[in-house]
Amino acid sequence: MRVRTARWAAGCAAAGSVALIGVGLVLAYVDRHLVPASLTGWTVSNVSGQVVNVAVPVAGFVLASRRPENRIGWLFLVAGLVLGLSSFSGQYGLHALVARPGSWPAGRAFAWLSNWLSVIPAGILAFVLLLFPTGYLRSRRWRPAAWFIGGALGFITVWLLIAAASAWAHPSGLIGFLFLLTGVLVSAAVLVGVAALVVRFVKSSGEERLQLKWCAAAALVLAVVFVASVWVNSAAVNVLQSLAFVGLWTAIAIAVLKYRLYDIDRIISRTLAYAIVTGVLVGVYAGLVLLATGVLAIKSPVAVAGSTLVAAALFSPLRSRVQRAVDHRFNRARYDADQTVAAFASRLKDAVDLDAVRNDLARVVNQALEPAHVSVWISHQRH
Repeated sequence: MRVRTARWAAGCAAAGSVALIGVGLVLAYVDRHLVPASLTGWTVSNVSGQVVNVAVPVAGFVLASRRPENRIGWLFLVAGLVLGLSSFSGQYGLHALVARPGSWPAGRAFAWLSNWLSVIPAGILAFVLLLFPTGYLRSRRWRPAAWFIGGALGFITVWLLIAAASAWAHPSGLIGFLFLLTGVLVSAAVLVGVAALVVRFVKSSGEERLQLKWCAAAALVLAVVFVASVWVNSAAVNVLQSLAFVGLWTAIAIAVLKYRLYDIDRIISRTLAYAIVTGVLVGVYAGLVLLATGVLAIKSPVAVAGSTLVAAALFSPLRSRVQRAVDHRFNRARYDADQTVAAFASRLKDAVDLDAVRNDLARVVNQALEPAHVSVWISHQRH
């Protein structure tokens, strides 16, 4: 009964969040020619951001319905509700105050609501990092960290609520020192959550370490895209940043559900290998083109074609070498398994005793795959 109630509550919360976000998107589309882009109407950044917001309650529903004892799923659902209400109230306020002034009631109230709601999900993210992956603090020593995050979130929320009320005539115009202090406190709370995550990772082992690897890999991708967005302000980078956030929520869900955790080592090694190979080949290609056109005075089309052929010829051997090196460092299990299988294949060439081959095969399978049970069937043929 408790599990069924948890699923029902999680489903209602997720459905309400998605509905609010959907209505907000519909309003943004309807008012796309009436609301300036500077106010976050129907723009690529806003639409991609709402896609990220939809992923939050969806991930929360999956986690809360399957792992109701883990607080992370419920934190996602609370964040989803806040994001949905913030999205809807913001677009409602724009419609009532900017697109069609006076057409709908309580426009200023909804704009005021969206002003102070938007900061709450950042504080919830800090709590998620602090409690990941078990849903509990690592020890009692981390209670002050939880109190700090909760205190910072409560202080910012109350301050923004009062400031938004004092700016009732212009509910969209909160700027200056208030936002600066808000950014500092939110950043401090998130950094405390990141510090807790790093400490867990350093002192973790086994299954928990694999869970933390999923989160760390997705967070690293998000950090790279975020740094790129600082230097390159374009719609494509904004979309990539949104996809990176969705990847982070997905990685957290996979880690908490413990779904195919062991694939993370392979994903990390393959990603690193292809990133290194791509970087090396791009450098080789650019160097060959510059050498051919600048030093050897070869015509540009010929130089480009020749450089392309060289880069293509180098891809396969370079990828194999880099993949072995990366596996040796980051995917040790696969590297050791490959070495074990290669050694078995070498011994098999000189083997003549069938019982010895069978025993050796069972031992190699145990070392490489670590199964719960191994059985070998041999068909005997009579001549």
